[in-house]
Amino acid sequence: MTMMRAAIVSLTLATPALAENRIDQIRPDAPELAAFGAHVVGVTTRTFSNPDQIDVLNSTADALATYNRDLTVEIWYPAAEGTAPGGTYTAPLRDPTVEVTLHGMAARDAEPASGEAYPLIVISHGYPGNRFLLSHLGENLASKGYVVASIDHTDSTYSDQAAFGSTLLNRPIDQKFVIDSMQALDGPIGAITDASTTGVIGYSMGGYGALIFGGAGLVAGVEQSPFAPPKGALVHNVAGTDTHEALVDERVKAMIAIGPWGRNYGLWDDAGLAGLRKPTLLMAGSVDDVSVYDAIRQIFTGATGTDRHLLTFENANHNAAAPMPAPLESWQPSEVLDFPAFDHYADAVWDTNRMNNITQHFATAFMDLHLKSDAEKATYLDLVPNAKDGVFSAEEDGTLKDDHSYWKGFQPRTAIGLQFESLAKGE
Repeated sequence: MTMMRAAIVSLTLATPALAENRIDQIRPDAPELAAFGAHVVGVTTRTFSNPDQIDVLNSTADALATYNRDLTVEIWYPAAEGTAPGGTYTAPLRDPTVEVTLHGMAARDAEPASGEAYPLIVISHGYPGNRFLLSHLGENLASKGYVVASIDHTDSTYSDQAAFGSTLLNRPIDQKFVIDSMQALDGPIGAITDASTTGVIGYSMGGYGALIFGGAGLVAGVEQSPFAPPKGALVHNVAGTDTHEALVDERVKAMIAIGPWGRNYGLWDDAGLAGLRKPTLLMAGSVDDVSVYDAIRQIFTGATGTDRHLLTFENANHNAAAPMPAPLESWQPSEVLDFPAFDHYADAVWDTNRMNNITQHFATAFMDLHLKSDAEKATYLDLVPNAKDGVFSAEEDGTLKDDHSYWKGFQPRTAIGLQFESLAKGE
């Protein structure tokens, strides 16, 4: 049996059609808004340098070092009419000694569309991660009329993972700086980027950063914790400080936090969470044991300063909603990690492509509502809390009956396993 399995794996790796690591697949049962939009997508890579930042890795208990903090960013954007779709990315795997080729719909360095400016969305990965981890979402949103900038967070990628204190300090700072950099960007891509209307999407530690950036300052004293950067530098992100208040940005109109880490370690109290002031969509797996689902629910209930939603994938763990499908190379044993790299991308219960499509659907509805003032998209967020309680009721010609209560945009039988809850500001 072992030899047979090895032969099957070998055959699969040798078959080009099967060996493509696609990030752009839309399943036939995907919800309505998961489909790609009208724009052909272009993609390019830029590096922005944030001067005079705290260098956590070279700071000590006696002195803080500073440096120019370089951030590599993958930018997806609507491309000029007539652009041929399709291209590849070369990306490190979770095991950084292995590079993989990803296949998507974006055309490398394509000429941007002209004549219109598009809202900006910033994507922020987990610890560790990289700018390609949510590339499926970057391409998808760009096809719908957004410029999307996905960050490689220095000291936090597969290739340069280092002191956790750097991630704790820099996530919200990086997110704000990339918005500044995109607003200042010259050339054709800068010309079509409307950074005055921005959304932020963060996964795990990216979600942690987004919540701080949105007004949920950390609890006082966290800067003295053993995992914090030296000399109390994390006070920068503590609620009530001038530095934290300066992070909150009027350009940011909405944010999505997927499996946000931090409440499980007491990094927020009720007052800090109540400071969140951006409309927020949380996504999580109900058995998340990294950020801990109950702690994510505490963020949802405690963020009383804003309207917010919580989308739950029943029985999914921490990889719910965010990572791209596991590249085929990750299925093989790793010589570097003590676990298969596959575990970093996949879920034991849910198909990743299925979760990606659901994320694309809800991200489209939420961002269109808040960044494009598309009021009709609110109907995709007005749902019975438990999808299994919805009733699909239609005439033979497809006309929905008055008693129809199934989740909007979902085909019959396809919303099972999901919950969607909403709370208004003050609740």
